[in-house]
Amino acid sequence: MSSNNVDIHAALKKYFGFTKFKGLQEGVINSIMDNNDTFVIMPTGGGKSLCYQLPALIKEGTAIVVSPLIALMKNQVDAIRGISDEYGIAHVLNSSLNKTEVSQVKSDIEKGITKLLYVAPESLIREDYIEFLQAQKISFVAIDEAHCISEWGHDFRPEYRNLRAIIQKIDNVPIIGLTATATEKVQEDILKTLGMSNAKTFKASFNRPNLFYDVRPKTANIDGDIIRFIRQYANKSGIIYCLSRKKVEEIAQLLQVNGIRAVPYHAGLDAKTRSKHQDMFLMEDTDVVVATIAFGMGIDKPDVRFVIHHDIPKSLESYYQETGRAGRDGGEGYCLAYYAYKDIEKLEKFLSGKPISEQEIGNALLQEVVGYAETSMSRRKYLLHYFGEEFDDVNGLGADMDDNVRNPKVKHEAQDELKKLLEVVKNTNEKYKSKDVVNTLIGKVNALLKSHKTDDQPFFGCGKEKDNKFWMALIRQALVAGFLKKEIEQYGVVKITDQGLGFIKKPTSFMMTEDHIYDQTDDSSTISNSKASTAVADEVLIKMLKDLQKSVAKKNGVPPYAVFQETSLEDMALKYPITMDELKNIYGVGEGKAQKFGKPFIELIAKYVEENDILRPDDFVIKSTGVNSSLKLYIIQNTDRKLPLEDIAKSKGLTFSELIEEMQRIVYSGTKINIDYCINELLDEDQQEEIFDYFMESKSDRIQDAMDEFDGEYDDDELRLMRIKFISQVAN
Repeated sequence: MSSNNVDIHAALKKYFGFTKFKGLQEGVINSIMDNNDTFVIMPTGGGKSLCYQLPALIKEGTAIVVSPLIALMKNQVDAIRGISDEYGIAHVLNSSLNKTEVSQVKSDIEKGITKLLYVAPESLIREDYIEFLQAQKISFVAIDEAHCISEWGHDFRPEYRNLRAIIQKIDNVPIIGLTATATEKVQEDILKTLGMSNAKTFKASFNRPNLFYDVRPKTANIDGDIIRFIRQYANKSGIIYCLSRKKVEEIAQLLQVNGIRAVPYHAGLDAKTRSKHQDMFLMEDTDVVVATIAFGMGIDKPDVRFVIHHDIPKSLESYYQETGRAGRDGGEGYCLAYYAYKDIEKLEKFLSGKPISEQEIGNALLQEVVGYAETSMSRRKYLLHYFGEEFDDVNGLGADMDDNVRNPKVKHEAQDELKKLLEVVKNTNEKYKSKDVVNTLIGKVNALLKSHKTDDQPFFGCGKEKDNKFWMALIRQALVAGFLKKEIEQYGVVKITDQGLGFIKKPTSFMMTEDHIYDQTDDSSTISNSKASTAVADEVLIKMLKDLQKSVAKKNGVPPYAVFQETSLEDMALKYPITMDELKNIYGVGEGKAQKFGKPFIELIAKYVEENDILRPDDFVIKSTGVNSSLKLYIIQNTDRKLPLEDIAKSKGLTFSELIEEMQRIVYSGTKINIDYCINELLDEDQQEEIFDYFMESKSDRIQDAMDEFDGEYDDDELRLMRIKFISQVAN
């Protein structure tokens, strides 16, 4: 027990008004008061900042706090100023200050008024600041968000790598590193870089029992799903994370149009607007912030009730940090993520431009995210295992707080398969990552396996009766169960544990659940509605609508999907549109479609609603923002002018496949587009006729089915463009 014990309790009451410390705070503070290098791993909401704020207020001199975000500094400085009469008790020193403000900060430090000085790593590097600080009494240096030091972390900043040298230049004072998320690899890296191998380490549990984790497939109805979800949280605070600024703006606008108070937040907005939107959120003048990851690091809002990931993040660290903004007051926190493998492929594309070593790390981190999203075991157990913590998924706190535990998938015996898997890891000398262990099991040759002559081994292909998804799921569950482990140094290489070796000698029962299969359905074709969705379509009505779809198709001599897509029928069975205007608000139905085929559908629905006394959810009509109408017009006008599609895409900042997606939307909602001029350059008359006839006869408009049918004769883009031509001619 530290000699400062009495002091710190009195100081806690005096400055913060608390009578007792939370979790590990007391131990950490004693360690800092005794001038030890200290390393703190404490989840978001665990009271991390008090660990250095209190000693800074008690100790002689000024404590330097290195923090990566201006928003975070502003929040904390305001909070500290609120507990003292001295305005100068806490200051920020960063690029946002003018000359007068900088000299005020310096003067307060010289007078001994300033106890906490928040600096960005970029500012600390400046020679003039280093010289000034060398002449002052510094109590200690705290490095917040210390995972930024590690290139393995999710937020790597090169300036952080040099901190040790800069701190030594200023003064030989104790260093305190703090982070809310860090895997063992990252922890090692932080301690090594800061030269703190003797640091006293304090690690709190990462479990947040009040958070509910839910992962849903990202379907075509995601906008409606999000709006319905948020409406259950009327007037409550929430955050939606998106990967791109463009998506942030779109979603914020969509929410506003649908009567939800929402603001966007991303690095492309000027500082004044960002600050205004942040304050609106804190002061509850808005309910939802739609943001890129630039938001939220410094948001100490205790009552955020939900965090939605519109796009899956790049790492589980990011996911943990971002979901950790919910329920900091111990109240409800719902963490909903939408997942489609297509998003992972996009992130892999982003990585492909980076140096090989970064690509490898990035891909390893991404695969962990895939594992989390696709697993059907307890998500909490999976997440905590990633951070090196064991969790009892039967009696642990919050054990039933996730979608997989609430709706468990059937388990089946996998004793023999697990033995086979462990033997393959052992017999290949523990040198492969998961993917190549799976390739060995299913007998799929690649250059790496060939170079080690693995394909000549008797066990090569010993598991080919199961597919790669099965083996991947088994590897993930074997890792969490402790039969396998991932090597820290050669990241991602799978090794066998003593427990695993024991299992090979004496196998016992092992019950596994297979991963969720999130269908890689392509955008405009049928996408099934999420079972987890808060609203369920009316099955009886769907059947009636499908029968009508078939008879209308027959009468018009077109395939059923050319009348309305299945997603549109599902949406009708959810929202019961009975007027033309309401029908136009159904997913994938535009003015053209409604005029051409809509009448019998709304008549059938109106009759059904009346006969069955159905209460129609008026608020389920999701209004669209109309953002796309100008783009739609632009595409139609320029295809009429026969402008090359590449030029149209470029002028609107779209990729070629994004342009095709937009054109699909236009034709599927009932408007004609003429792209014969560009199809004629790609395909001759016979080829066009062959594909056209295929779509006419086929029961499905899925591109994958067409690819299988033609067995690689045509590429993806050719088939998509022909599908646009087909729908445009036959259905519109």
